[in-house]
Parts: sequence; structure tokens; C-alpha cells
Amino acid sequence: MKRVLIIATTTGYQIRSFGQAAGTLGVRLVFASDRCDQLEDPWWDQAIPIRFHDEDASLRSIVDAMAPAPPDGVIAVGDRPVTLAARVHEAFGLPGNTTAAALASRNKLESRRMLEAAGLPVPAFRPVSIDDDPAEIALSVGYPVVLKPLAMSGSRGVIRADNTCEFLSAFNRLRALLDQPDVRAERENAHATLLIESFIPGREYALEGVLTDGRLQSFAIFDKPDPLDGPFFEETIYVAPSRESEHLQSQIVSTVAAGASAIGLRHGPLHAECRVNERGVYLLEIAGRPIGGLCSKALRFVSPDREASLEEVLLRHALREDVSSFSRERAASGVMMIPIPRRGIYRGVEGERDARSVPDIISVTITAKPDTKLTPLPEGKSYLGFIFAHALTALAVEQALRAAHAKLRFQIDREIAMV
Repeated sequence: MKRVLIIATTTGYQIRSFGQAAGTLGVRLVFASDRCDQLEDPWWDQAIPIRFHDEDASLRSIVDAMAPAPPDGVIAVGDRPVTLAARVHEAFGLPGNTTAAALASRNKLESRRMLEAAGLPVPAFRPVSIDDDPAEIALSVGYPVVLKPLAMSGSRGVIRADNTCEFLSAFNRLRALLDQPDVRAERENAHATLLIESFIPGREYALEGVLTDGRLQSFAIFDKPDPLDGPFFEETIYVAPSRESEHLQSQIVSTVAAGASAIGLRHGPLHAECRVNERGVYLLEIAGRPIGGLCSKALRFVSPDREASLEEVLLRHALREDVSSFSRERAASGVMMIPIPRRGIYRGVEGERDARSVPDIISVTITAKPDTKLTPLPEGKSYLGFIFAHALTALAVEQALRAAHAKLRFQIDREIAMV
């Protein structure tokens, strides 16, 4: 039985989907995740305990555990595992991205520099220390600008500022975010720096694909029909196939491929975010990992003899199978990441049955747990849940997602201040 190593955080939604795909293929999964190494297999999955802030020790733990039977493939789930996965690929002589490319893909400043050096469109950008005086910086930038941490994903910490007052507020807000205990616990050196970029107007898209020896196979381009103009950039709806022209879709694919080459990504899953206007396609993010959360359930693939999930296709690719015969299904599909409307204590939701009864809705999954604290963006890093739709057209999918979301009524109590 072939074995694939999955490197992930303990909170990854996608792990179960990989498990189901592995069962279909008859592949054994081995997990490496950041869990307590003092407890005896607390999740009963025989995972290798690692620490993403100590990659040298984590690499030794993985190599020692798997040396008697090396993995046949490795997949990183999430942003933080990407660089460790690259080092594991190198240690076992498996095809994958180099450590340098993985590091660059995770650092917004390094990726901007590489994209600019390759002649690709990038916004004007400037790194500043989190300890710098924001009042002095605010007087020297051209508004509007976007402030963002270097190593956070999912739009966490991304804030637009249109004037000096908004800049000062955003800077201080990010300084407080990067000082939060959960962020400090990451021991990420990149958190000492902020990136200031000129705001790029336009429409946003996401591309999901896979690289094989430097060649990009695009699986899907998602339209993001909701405007993302700030002050925060919370993503909601993804719909595929794209309703844009073939010419624009071809531009997106070619720009993503050029961006991957510029950063040095060559092999494995690829997820990219871009913004498009009359000046061209601007890459906002290009990551050597699959789409996050449960969003992969919005993708379904077909080949001449079978259907498959994204996770199954990625497992096949990790095992060096040819996946070029797999393409996204012809029907339209989409997902809505349910945004957190306000800070507070989550108590529950009403209207789930009504939401599921909306035509073309295939599932409504609430991931928020009762009595937990909810924090919206830009400080937050999660959603209330996910809504999935499947229909003949992308417009029908979008309409179904909006209609289902309108049926949900979330009970969120105000926090009680502790004195």
C-alpha cells in the first residue's frame, strides 16, 4: 500500500476529505501535525507531532519516523506547512517545490519582489517595521493604501486606509493583532514587518490548479462576485466556472503560470488569488498548497472513466500519476464562506432547514461551535460555516447561495467585559 504524508495544522477542515479520498484509492495517509507530543496519540491517528516554528526538529522527527518506510508523496495542507513539506520532499528525494520557493510563496514581501523582478504587474509596495512610528509613515504614502502582515492568510489583518487618520487606526490595529497570544505563539519572524501597498481597484478571482515539473494545469477559475474594496477584505462567494471571457481567463492562467515561475514554484498543488483591471492581472497571492477550509467541496472532477474530488486528484498527483485527463465538471458550482457579522459569543443558528431547502443548494455546514467567541475580520481567522450549491449556470449558483444565506439567523450574544 502506497503512503502519502499529509503535513497540516490540527485545525484543518480538509483532513477528513483527504481521508475519504485515500480510502477510495487504497492509499494510507500518514499525518504530521502540531499537536502535543507529551500525550499518547490524543487524536488516535498516529500522527507525528511537530512544531512549525522549529522546522529543523520537525524535519528530524518526520525523517526518523518514516526512514524505515519513506513516503511515496507529500502534501501540505495550509500555509504554515508549506515550507516544511518542501524540506521533506528534498529529504526523501521526492518531486516538489524547493524550500526557497516555498518560503517566498509564504512571505508577501518576498513574493512581491520576485514578481516585480520578473516584470509582472505589482502594486507599489513598501515594508515597514511594526515598531516604526506610524504618524511619520502616514505622511509619506499616497492614498489609498492597503496594510497587511507578511505571513497571514485568508485576508486576516488586511486593512485599507484612505487617509492619515485611517492609516494610524489600521497600523495600531495591526500592531495589536500581531501582539495577540495566538500570533506570538507562531514565533514567526515575518510578523515583525508590515507591508504597505497601493490599493488596486478591480475584480477578484481565484485559480486552483497543479504544477507538474513547472507546467501549470488549471483546474478552475472562481469568480468572486462580491466587491472587495475594503476597508476589510472578507471573502464570501466563490463560483465556477468563471463567467468572464475566454481571453481574460487565458490572461489569468498565463499570469499565474508566470508568477509561479518567478517565485520558483514547480511541482504540487497551487492556489492563486488575483485582481484584474484595465491595466492587467495583478497577483495578490500564489501559494504552493490547495484551496483552504471546506471550499474544495465546491470542486468536482471527471475523467473518461471516473469522477473524483480535488483531494483524490491531488493524492494521485503526489503519487506521480498523470492527472491531465481530469477536468472540472461541466455544471456550475460554488461555495459561500459565511462571514461573522459581529464580535460576540455564538449561541446557535435558526433557519438551517429552510436554507437547505433552497433549490440548487446541496449542503449547509455550520462549523462554529456554540458558546465560542466569534471575532470578525480583520482580527478573526475563521467563518461561521459554508454553503454549497450546484446548478446548470454560475448565475443560478450565486443566486442560490445568497438565498440560502438569507434564511440563516445567527444568535450572537454580546461579550461581557471582565473587570
